[in-house]
Amino acid sequence: MIGRLFKFHGGIKPDAHKNESAGVAIRKAPLPPRLVVPLRQSARAGASCIVAVGQKVLKGERIGEPEGFLGTAVHAPTSGTVTAIDSCPMAHPSGLDTPCVVIEPDGEERWIEHATPFDYHNATREQALAWLRDCGIVGLGGATFPSHVKLGRGSGIETLILNGAECEPWITCDDRLMRERAADILAGANILRELIGARELIVGVEDNKPEAVAAMQAAAAGTAARVVAVPALYPAGGEKQLIRVLTGVEIPYGKLGADYGVQCFNVGTAHAVYRAFIHGEPLISRIVTLTGNCETPGNWEVAIGTPVEDLLALARPKADTDRYLMGGPMMGFAMPRLDVPVVKGTNCIISASPRLFPPAPPELPCIRCTECAKACPVELQPFELYWFSRSKNFGKAQEYHLFDCIECGCCSYVCPAHIPLVDYFRFSKSEIWAREREKTAADQARERFEFRNYRQEREKAEKAAKLAAKAAETRAKLAEAGAAEAPAAAEAPAAEDPKKALIAAALARAKAQKAEIQPQNTDNLSPQTQAEIADIEARRKVLEAVAATPAPQAAETAAAPDEPRP
Repeated sequence: MIGRLFKFHGGIKPDAHKNESAGVAIRKAPLPPRLVVPLRQSARAGASCIVAVGQKVLKGERIGEPEGFLGTAVHAPTSGTVTAIDSCPMAHPSGLDTPCVVIEPDGEERWIEHATPFDYHNATREQALAWLRDCGIVGLGGATFPSHVKLGRGSGIETLILNGAECEPWITCDDRLMRERAADILAGANILRELIGARELIVGVEDNKPEAVAAMQAAAAGTAARVVAVPALYPAGGEKQLIRVLTGVEIPYGKLGADYGVQCFNVGTAHAVYRAFIHGEPLISRIVTLTGNCETPGNWEVAIGTPVEDLLALARPKADTDRYLMGGPMMGFAMPRLDVPVVKGTNCIISASPRLFPPAPPELPCIRCTECAKACPVELQPFELYWFSRSKNFGKAQEYHLFDCIECGCCSYVCPAHIPLVDYFRFSKSEIWAREREKTAADQARERFEFRNYRQEREKAEKAAKLAAKAAETRAKLAEAGAAEAPAAAEAPAAEDPKKALIAAALARAKAQKAEIQPQNTDNLSPQTQAEIADIEARRKVLEAVAATPAPQAAETAAAPDEPRP
């Protein structure tokens, strides 16, 4: 057993609001009139569509092939007909569009052939990881990182941690999952442990979930897995924070738990792995908490692609609901619209009202009280980062380890001046990323320009070399022709002008071509026409004879024009 638990710096204890939704068993959400399945389930990678409009699909059938190293497959959540393949709004604060496959359910829920489990014991590790990728298994704690990538090389990991902390207020989907399906979660966790090559398995659950702790301990009885209740302190569910609490290992910024022999998976991910290997089912649904200002809060198993507006009817939001949050109140976001679909990373939808979530008070000047630094779980100085972010001094913000910030919201929660510190930090990060992209684009443009100049100079030199070689070849041919036709030309100066030689050669070719021309249409001519042709030929011969008269003789003739005739 673990002898002691460790602590991490900072943290807060907000009102949990767990009882509102944790007391009711998981229910299955009905299918909506249409499912909008995004081909991009996360910002890291997408999938290429492999179905067409009008095509019939079965439940669990693959509709998107993984793209790239971080890609995972996408599947049809139910049987039906593909009615559209179009860009639709995504579940993101930006509200931007993403490629989606729209499926109209037929209500029959006809599965693909999936009864045969995957025998990972008799398969290679590469085949097992490929099966996870093809089943679309990703992290269900919110990050949606591909599980087949996170499993690494199969060596170097001593401890596998199963994250059941679920520290964010209002969210209870993992709590109910552990209460009701603890054995399946442990089975999936053991599969992950074998694939990653870990020596021990530790399950961390916050101590404000006694029923979940008891269910997981009962399922782990007689096995090597250890279930540990950790103090309920936000953000104890953060990966690095939970590793710190359970093992005492502190993971610095820029490093991963795998670098220190520890890896962490969410309990929902372990359950999805169990369904994929034991039942051959891809990830096509997940547990979603519906809570907040509503009449029937609870947890539902929801098909991926279900529009949020259809799902909210199950919770029956009250009349004074003014907005909806996807995720928890600390790290979630206000939804810009309700026609976005549920994705694999959707764990909670909160109906918000002015009573539950009053409007934020006006922002006041920072008094440098350092309360934010005391609450920061990664030991930053948020008040310094605030000043640098506000003044757009991004270089200094990076010097103060801006990118160590996990955006948990603890600093904003405790700030007596009501400054939305996390918003400033997100702004700074986005500006730095944008400038780095611009710099990278400028560097690439400069490299392309320099290469273009180099290519043009190279082509110019190659062209000049070809012309010089061709001119040398022409001069050699003319020299050979001149030696054969006019031996006397050999006595001429060797350093003849190449241009004049080229001109003379061209004239010779033209003369030869002219000599080869034969008169056309000379048959059946009248005597008068023949006489005219003869007269023309006679005059041409006289002119050719005059042209052939030597120049000195012509000069003597011109010098005595008035000499009397005999």
